[in-house]
Amino acid sequence: MFELDVRSRKPIYEQLVERLKELIITEILKADEQLPSVRTLAQQLTINPNTIQKAYRELEVQGYIYSIKGKGSFVSPASPSPNAEKLMKVKSELIKLLSEAMYLGMTADDLFKIIREVEASVGGGMNNDQN
Repeated sequence: MFELDVRSRKPIYEQLVERLKELIITEILKADEQLPSVRTLAQQLTINPNTIQKAYRELEVQGYIYSIKGKGSFVSPASPSPNAEKLMKVKSELIKLLSEAMYLGMTADDLFKIIREVEASVGGGMNNDQN
């Protein structure tokens, strides 16, 4: 499915969470698609099953996946109404990252180009007139 960097300073479960979120956002993993079992993924990635379980729990808390007892974990359908708290957190992180990028010399045109690329890859996000 994917590889993790065991030499990274970032914890393996965080890498796993980020990678799975990326696969869900880009719709490589579709809504209601079953994720690999904890045991299967732990064997594939040769990491502790508890690490996989921790990542799955985090994804469930964030609303990216849901679990059915005895059946496994599945990708959550896209929510029609965004979680306002999550959206505020993302906006805050974006402001920090954009400020750093501009400080390091990235232009507004560079940023708009990146935004257009992301928009094309994820289908444009929400279709409303909010800023």
